[in-house]
Amino acid sequence: MKNLNLFKNFYKNSKYIPYGRQNITRDDIKAVVKVLKSEFLTQGNVLEDFETGVSIKVNSKYAIAVNSATSALHIACLALGLKKGDYLWTSPITFVASANCGIYCGAKIDFVDIDQNSSLISIKDLEKKLKKAKLENKLPKIIIPVHLGGSSCDMKAIYKLSEEYGFSIIEDASHALGGKYENQPVGNCKYSDISIFSFHPVKIITTGEGGVAVTNNKKYAQKMQDLRSHCIIKDRNRFKENIPGQWRYEMQGLGFNYRMNEMQAALGLSQLKRLEKIVDRRNIIHKKYKEFLKNLPLKLIEVPESVYSSFHLAVIKLDDKQIHQKVFAGMRKNGIGVQLHYSPVHLQPFYKEFGFKKGDFPKAEEYASRSFSLPLYPELTDYNLKKIVQILKELIK
Repeated sequence: MKNLNLFKNFYKNSKYIPYGRQNITRDDIKAVVKVLKSEFLTQGNVLEDFETGVSIKVNSKYAIAVNSATSALHIACLALGLKKGDYLWTSPITFVASANCGIYCGAKIDFVDIDQNSSLISIKDLEKKLKKAKLENKLPKIIIPVHLGGSSCDMKAIYKLSEEYGFSIIEDASHALGGKYENQPVGNCKYSDISIFSFHPVKIITTGEGGVAVTNNKKYAQKMQDLRSHCIIKDRNRFKENIPGQWRYEMQGLGFNYRMNEMQAALGLSQLKRLEKIVDRRNIIHKKYKEFLKNLPLKLIEVPESVYSSFHLAVIKLDDKQIHQKVFAGMRKNGIGVQLHYSPVHLQPFYKEFGFKKGDFPKAEEYASRSFSLPLYPELTDYNLKKIVQILKELIK
C-alpha cells in the first residue's frame, strides 16, 4: 500500500497534468492479488464473471473479452466474414486500429468524412458515398462508426442505411463504455452486429490492456470465442471427427492467442462496479470545462441530443487554426499533457501508399488543424482544472 500512496502523491503533487490516466483503488489491488493466489492465472472463472458483468452493463447477450480492443476489432471482422476484396469503411478521425482491422483480413479500406459539429461520422456524407458505391459496385461489407470521445454516432440512421445497402456494422465504442444512445446503453447492439470497447489504462475502466466484443448474435459470439484461442475446440459435441480419447481437442481453423488473463479480468471486474460513478464524474468535469471556456474563441465538440456521453475525451476546436500549433506547444511546455485525437488516418504514410492524399476528407483534415484534447479523468481536481483553463486563456490571448 506504501507504493500505491507514493504513486497517488506523485500525481497529486506533480506539475505535469496528463490528458488521461488510470485510477487504481485498494479494492482493485485486492481483486488482482486474490487471483494471483488462486489456482488459475488464465482461462479461469474470473474472465467469465467479467464478461457477464460487461454484458449486464451494456445489455448485450454475449461478451468476448480479449487482450486488446484491436484484437476485438480483428475477430469481429472475421466473424462477419470480411475477406480479401471486400471493403471496410470507417471514420478518418480515429485510432488506426479501426482501419487496420480490415487490412488484417485482406480487405480494402475507405473512409467517410465527419460532421463538423460532432466530429462523428457524417450521415449525409455516408449516404452520398453509399449511393455512389452502389453504382460502381463497390459497396462496403462492413462499416465501423467510431464513437469519438464517448459520444455515440447516429446509430439508428446508420442501421437504416445498412438495411438498404446490405452492410454489417461494428461499433467502435472504445471510448464510450457507460454512455447512452436514445436512453439505452451503448453496446446493446440494437443497431449493430457487434460493438467493441477498450480497457487501455486511459479509457473509462481499465484491465491494463484489453478489450471486449459484445453482440446479441450467438453465431458471431461463438466464432469470436474460437478465434481468440487458436480456434481450438474442446467441446466433443462440436468435434468434426469421432476419434476416442479424453485428451483430444480439435483445431478447426486458424485462430490467435488473443486471450485476456485472469488478473486483467479481475481488475476489470473490480473497476466495472464503479462504472456509473466514473462516468458521472467525467460528465461533471466536462460541464465545468464548458462553463469555464464559454467566452473563449473555441468550442467543445458537440454531443448529439440523443446521446449521454461517457466523456473519455474533452476535445476543443480553436476558432483560429493559425494559433493551433503555438497553443498546443504552449500547453505542453506548461506541463499540460494535451493530445490530438486523432491525426487523420488517411494521411498516415502507410495509408498514403493506397492512394489517399490531402484533400480527400477535408472536414477531418480541418478538425485536425484546430483540435486537441484537454485533460479529463475522474481524479482531476478543480484546482488543476482551473489551472488548465487559465494557461489556455493566456496562450490564446
